[in-house]
Amino acid sequence: MIQSRRTTTRAFQIAQRASKQSRNSQQRCFGNGRQARVAAVSRSSPKAKAAGFLVSATIGVGFLYSLGYPGTLHAETVPAPAEVTFEKARKKGTSREENRDLISSQHLQVKKSWESPGVYAWGSNSGKVVAPDSDEAFIKTPRRIPFFDGKLIRDIKLDRNFGAAIAENGDLLQWGTGFSTTSSGPEPTLTGKDLTKLSISRDRIIALSSNGNVYSISASKADQDAGPKTLESTWFPFWKSRSAVSYRDLKPGNLAWGEKVSDVSSGLEHCLILTSNGRLFSAASGTEDFPKKGQLGIPGLTWNTRPSGPYDQPHEISTLKGFDISKIATGDFHSLAADREGRVFAFGDNSLGQLGFDADSESPNIDAPSLLPIDKLYKGTNLRPKVTDVAAGGVNSFFTIDATRIAGQGEDDPRGLGRVTADTWASGQGIWGGLGNGRWTHVQGTPTKIKALSGLFEYDEVAHKVIPIRLARLSVGATHAAATMNNVVHLGASDYSSVNDTNWGADVLWWGNNEFYQLGTGKRNNVSNPTYIQPLDIEADREKGRREEHRFQITPRKKIRFEGRNVSVEQRIECGRGATAVYSGT
Repeated sequence: MIQSRRTTTRAFQIAQRASKQSRNSQQRCFGNGRQARVAAVSRSSPKAKAAGFLVSATIGVGFLYSLGYPGTLHAETVPAPAEVTFEKARKKGTSREENRDLISSQHLQVKKSWESPGVYAWGSNSGKVVAPDSDEAFIKTPRRIPFFDGKLIRDIKLDRNFGAAIAENGDLLQWGTGFSTTSSGPEPTLTGKDLTKLSISRDRIIALSSNGNVYSISASKADQDAGPKTLESTWFPFWKSRSAVSYRDLKPGNLAWGEKVSDVSSGLEHCLILTSNGRLFSAASGTEDFPKKGQLGIPGLTWNTRPSGPYDQPHEISTLKGFDISKIATGDFHSLAADREGRVFAFGDNSLGQLGFDADSESPNIDAPSLLPIDKLYKGTNLRPKVTDVAAGGVNSFFTIDATRIAGQGEDDPRGLGRVTADTWASGQGIWGGLGNGRWTHVQGTPTKIKALSGLFEYDEVAHKVIPIRLARLSVGATHAAATMNNVVHLGASDYSSVNDTNWGADVLWWGNNEFYQLGTGKRNNVSNPTYIQPLDIEADREKGRREEHRFQITPRKKIRFEGRNVSVEQRIECGRGATAVYSGT
């Protein structure tokens, strides 16, 4: 067809030139008088125009034949009409539940998380942490760790060389080559302590128990076996025995009656310890390196000036006395603390602006808690900010803020007053996309807004009003992060609701460094804008006949029936050092 079109166009051009040459010849033969008569006839009679055109065309075609041009000119073929196809009817399930699985990928994801709890992990596998049974260097997409199949856990933390988790009964589980070169999977170490939360330093695990005790245990099995064993009380009165593994107690001093430790968070060399009364302590959390970048929040405290006693004894941060601290977070070498009034204090390493202040090469460390001027971020907006949570990891810090609309000076219009906008801000290093703001900034002192996670609203059909979409949780690893949105979810589909009533969970977005495939996209490129990933169990979607792409949604907390008992369970995300996990947590 293309050749036919070209041939026709070329023939028409040659015919035009032949007709022109013929007219020129006529003009030369008949002289100016003839030209004037032809022009007069053309102006005066449309029929004469048509006759003239036919004569010219005939002469032009004759001229083509005289040149030996093909005698047959092909017209362009009329394309056949597109075939109309109709969408095939969707496959119908044989049961109410199967029909829901076919309708919605999100419903299927929620169902799988309840029926088959466990741990999905991906990223660097150099230490056999995300896939203990594999020699692969990287796990590019979510993969289950077989040991945790059908198990609920309380917490999990991942380093490139060692992993730690708390079993449902409160025992500590450890694995990876950093734990033991002969490790083939998780095995219990510190038992009988009813642990509830974990945090990890460069080479130790900081574990919090339900009664407020804080334990520091080496990540290495050899050190646990060789180190001093603690005398522990037994079930038999006045009888004590040595612990099975070596560990250290981190006990804050001068606690009030009924006061106990409620939260812990650890960087590479230090940890923060928060009590139920809002008091904040800090301590060394490594085996070899004593904190020296101001991250303890105690001005002048160094290895040489430390008080007598254990090197990792907790120190109360006296500068924060009187502030009711409620949220804590730690990066590699910096610390964040927020009080119940929505104020944030930052201290430690600020070489890349991770504290939220402009970096100063001459004074890269801030060793005393300093109030972050959050109000400046909303100057001139008629919004009053209040920090609701803080998060940190590596050399980045994140702040979630509720900004409430207030009346401006001389403003009489009451519309919109009291409306809350939920925003997320970030500071620190963004060269790998860790700021989540779409830019690749090397140093970011003043916090920058993550637009993809800010100013979001949705209609709540239960409350019958528009509400802000906040973050339910923000997990920050060494160089990447994941945000779990607190959007409206639905987990109430039952045998009594509509056959088309499906469950759906909360949205999750990921960004940052992807050197070890830790973002779960299956690719290795870094991501500076928060993005979605595919469902953890993509094969389950394909089994239902779905070929289009769906996004992973995490299942919020719900009381379910599991192994003959009622259990409150939710899926949670843990971004570690070059690795990521999603687990079913109690």
